[in-house]
Order: sequence, then C-alpha cells, then structure tokens
Amino acid sequence: MTQLEGILAVHKPAGWTSHDVVAKVRGIVRLKRIGHTGTLDPEVTGVLPLCLGRATRVVEYLQELPKEYYAVLRLGYATDTEDITGNVIETADEVNVTESEALAALQSFTGRISQVPPMFSAVKVNGKRLYELAREGKTVERKSREVTIHEIEMTDFHPGDGYTDISFRVLCSKGTYIRTLCVDIGRKLDLPSVMVKLVRTVSAGITEEQCLTLEQIEQFMKDESLHSRLIPVDQSIQYLPRHTVSEEKKDAALQGQRLSARAVEPAVNSLEPIRLYDINGNFLGIYKQQEETGAIIPVKVFS
Repeated sequence: MTQLEGILAVHKPAGWTSHDVVAKVRGIVRLKRIGHTGTLDPEVTGVLPLCLGRATRVVEYLQELPKEYYAVLRLGYATDTEDITGNVIETADEVNVTESEALAALQSFTGRISQVPPMFSAVKVNGKRLYELAREGKTVERKSREVTIHEIEMTDFHPGDGYTDISFRVLCSKGTYIRTLCVDIGRKLDLPSVMVKLVRTVSAGITEEQCLTLEQIEQFMKDESLHSRLIPVDQSIQYLPRHTVSEEKKDAALQGQRLSARAVEPAVNSLEPIRLYDINGNFLGIYKQQEETGAIIPVKVFS
C-alpha cells in the first residue's frame, strides 16, 4: 500500500473537537504521525487541514496563511462563552440598528486590531488553559493581542423579534477569535452580542470544496485511493518562492549541506524560506539564505 504523506483536507462536523477528528482519522488511516493546522471549537464546522506523515513538518508554514470564515452574530444578548453554548450574562431591552449602521461597524474592524482572548479559549495563563479557569468560575486578566482583519463584508442583515442577526464573511490572520470579533462589533453598536454560527471556509489556502467528510475518507481508505486525494507537501506551501538547484549539487542539498548561492536559480534575494527543487521538478525541501554568508542552507529536507 502507498505510504500516506501530504495534506488531507477534512470537513470538520459539528460536535467534534479538532482532537476528536485527528483521533478518528488516525484510526482510519492507521497512521500515528498526524497534525492539524489550528483548532476549531466543537460546534464550528468547516476546513480542517491535517498533515499526514512527514507533512507534519510544514504545519508551522500552513498556520501562517490567512483563514476565511462565514459567521453569524446576534445583537440582543451576550454569554460568558461569547457564543450560544454559554450562559446569558446580559440582555438588551431593545435592538434598534439599521443595516447601514451595522455595515459601518463591521467595516471599522478592517486592518490591524487588538483583541482580548476570551476566557473560554486554549490560551495559557500561568501554565493553565483559560477554559480550565473559566470552568472553575474564575476570570483572570488577559493581555490583548494584535491580529489582522484583511477583509470583512456583510452578507445578510436580518432583524428579528427582540434581536438582529448579522451574517458576514471575514478573511483574517492566525490567532483571530471570531467570537470576540462578534462581541466587539456589538460593543461598537452599544449592544450585547453573541456568535450564533461559524464555518471556516478557507484554511492554509484550502477551500471547503476540497474537503472530504470522515465518511469519504473511510471509503477512500477502503478503496486504497486516499493517497490520490492528498495535497502534496510542496503544493500546500506554494506561497514560498520556488527555486531550482543545479544537478551536481542535488545530493549535497539532500544531505543537508550548505550550498553556494550560485548553485540555485533564480538568485535568492531574500532571507525568507524558499521551496527547492531539482532540475526534474522533484521537491527537495525548504531552504533559506544564511544572512552572514549568503549560502543556501536547509530548513526542512524532504528526500
């Protein structure tokens, strides 16, 4: 059977933790070495890329890519978890917001913003996860962190009986809490708010359309065709520049030796990581230029 190595695009179902999905897939493919590129809360659905085999070595590069979500926030009440699974802690007497006011509030969050991580999150404070402290009924001070909202657009505006739902699409940097964004948008409108739905539509450059359900993964594994559904490691990091090493220096590259900058084409003119290939188009690994010497050195070698 073909050794499984690459990125498996999974559609995470509601009610599963990211760890649950990893455990399930580990059982299906009978492979221990599996890593994911960012957790999703249990009720959140959508794109969950899993790295199989040596592809786990590029997790950090996939995590750097922006993520896209489809979210629905509700104006009118707030919960302790910032989503509908929590206990109500505040309600509004009435919700009088126009569509144009809602749109202006959303658009005001475009760019670099500060967020305070929610208490129900996996962030560690003094060695303990915030959600563990929250379950003990404790609230601790959290440091704000900067994230980037690349794009945000309203997709629906729906006034209801005592509340208003706002649907939106957002493209954001890693580390962005959409629950917190929903709450902050509500604050901008002087109203308590809560996230009622969230779907991750893009992660690591992978779209929902590319994802497989757990049932499909099981079937493809039985058919021995799952390997053809994996995204190759080098394709998953296409945002890194592509370079080629000369034939005579190919073995040196695979052995982790330093390479003269002259052995690589086109010329490397940045200290950022690159994808390196041989002249036949075979992916050799991730390399970078050493600042002190200008030599090309290995970061992650894939023979």
